Amino acid sequence: MISFGGPQGPADVRPFLANVLRGRRVPPERVEEVARHYDLFGGVSPITELTCRRASSLAERLRRDGLDLPVFVGMRNWHPYLADTLDEMAAKGVRRAIGLITAAQRSYSSCLQYQENVIDARAELRRRGRPDIGVTYVGDWHTHDGFIRANAAHVASARARLPEAVRETARLVFTAHSIPLPMAAAYPYVEQLRAGAALVAAQAGMSDWTLVYQSRSGRPEDPWLEPDICDYLRAERARGLDAAVLCPIGFVCDHVEVLYDLDKAAADVAAEAGLPMTRAKTACDHPAFLDTLADMVRRTYRRYERGVPLPIVPAGDRIAGSGIQRA
Repeated sequence: MISFGGPQGPADVRPFLANVLRGRRVPPERVEEVARHYDLFGGVSPITELTCRRASSLAERLRRDGLDLPVFVGMRNWHPYLADTLDEMAAKGVRRAIGLITAAQRSYSSCLQYQENVIDARAELRRRGRPDIGVTYVGDWHTHDGFIRANAAHVASARARLPEAVRETARLVFTAHSIPLPMAAAYPYVEQLRAGAALVAAQAGMSDWTLVYQSRSGRPEDPWLEPDICDYLRAERARGLDAAVLCPIGFVCDHVEVLYDLDKAAADVAAEAGLPMTRAKTACDHPAFLDTLADMVRRTYRRYERGVPLPIVPAGDRIAGSGIQRA
């Protein structure tokens, strides 16, 4: 299980952000602003604990289905780092692995970049004198029934927390991490977000819905996906929006980008504008979402149970020469 990672104390915050932003042109003042977001939560992101808990639940589900696979957690930006996790796996005799990146929608930063990190981690294995581990990734699951049901259930709960007078006229506002426009043009990120959002909205019984973005981290002059959630809430309240239910469909657990950008920044904007707003939980540990992850792992295992996958896949789903591909 491959995830973003997060600091586990105040001393970790700035080294962690340096890892996250490596190679990117981000103004120092923006870095410091984000660091203060983490400081508000004691310098701890819950993503590591939540991911490890989800990995344990996944292993238990697989065992119940007769598939006794160990489930390991490797992080891109903080401990446990991918290279150290693969080292542990190699020491325990693992030679082939199923890769499960904890992002439902594909872009460079949410998918391919993680696969490149795994390539680097495998190279580090070889430098350490460990045997290599081949990795085959699960297929897309942005419209998997369990993922949709988990989000729809959380949307329904959030809607029920609104004042009764505005529940019927509330708008469902899906949020996802903004990415640069050139990246969005090269990957199915927006298409997959919209496909999943449409299914969640239909299942939740909310026909009035939209997709907005959050957590932009690039230079102000670079074009990124818009509108920003805070700008959107201000503008739509001025146009007469009665209420909003936020659903962070682009995130699978409540880490700091959700806790700050939605529960703090967006909530403050809504309060200032007098806009009733609730935020749906992420899919995180909902049973239907855990079932989704187990199903995707089972499918991949069964498909390649008798042999390694062929190195021929559709363009865009393969990293040349890596031996790593999506199933």
